Amino acid sequence: MIAQDIMTRNIYTISPEASVQEVAQLLSRERISGAPVVDKDGKLLGIVTQADIIWNVGRDGLRVADIMNPEIIAVDEKTPVGEIAILMSKRHIKRVLVMCDGKMVGIISRADIVQAVAQGYLVVRPW
Repeated sequence: MIAQDIMTRNIYTISPEASVQEVAQLLSRERISGAPVVDKDGKLLGIVTQADIIWNVGRDGLRVADIMNPEIIAVDEKTPVGEIAILMSKRHIKRVLVMCDGKMVGIISRADIVQAVAQGYLVVRPW
């Protein structure tokens, strides 16, 4: 099983100029835990998560650009899901972007990997 088999293709993105409230509304409305941050030309700038919002509660006037993480952790669409699970575990991250030819084509969250295990597509084996 590879990334393209389990990735979510419908990616919700947010502008760096959006307010923290706007990104919180997006995450809440779409029931997602993070969103890629893209500029007006669609260039990927980073990612913003629920944790970024929580860590900044009480700070006024912030924009997504102020709280997002510019470090982008991505995999190719042909990356085996087992490798993605190890990457997420080692890096202590909850999602990775899936790229193809330099373009964002999907996103994989921990929930996607757990769902693949639940459906029997991935097997959890002892080390």
